[in-house]
Amino acid sequence: MGSTFVALETSGRLFGLDYQLLFDAAITAINVFILFLLLSVILFNPVRNMLKKRQDKITSDRETANQSREEALAMKAEYEEKLKAANKEAELILSDARKTAVHNEQKIIDEAKEEAARIIERANKEAELEKQKAADDVKQQIVAVSAMIASKLIAKSIDESESNAIIEQTLNEMGENTWRN
Repeated sequence: MGSTFVALETSGRLFGLDYQLLFDAAITAINVFILFLLLSVILFNPVRNMLKKRQDKITSDRETANQSREEALAMKAEYEEKLKAANKEAELILSDARKTAVHNEQKIIDEAKEEAARIIERANKEAELEKQKAADDVKQQIVAVSAMIASKLIAKSIDESESNAIIEQTLNEMGENTWRN
């Protein structure tokens, strides 16, 4: 410490601005500049490159996300369109099924009506046959009664005019409606 005070006392300045100090300052400045260049090559440029790559990756990720979102929206629109088409097709199928059911219902009703008409017609024919059969039975009974009356008349030896009168009387008693029913 004694030497610093000695230099201060002799020159009267705080530090001496001489050529050695200027040369050392210039060398230090050149060293700092070289150090700055070396550090920029070693550190700054790789960091800049890394930041650039990261920025590019983020940009590409954003673009990919936007494309994915657009594709998702397109797929959603396509899905909704297919869903609408499926709903329309389902409605058409249901409508066709309803029409077919109504048609089948009408067909069944018409067939039932035709069958009922056939049954009624068959019943009417059977009734008519039964009526004819009953009329034939009545006629046979009348013939039998007439034959019986005739045999009784013959037994009593009634003449033919009395016989015809008795048959006529018997027919009148039975009535004309008997033959019609």
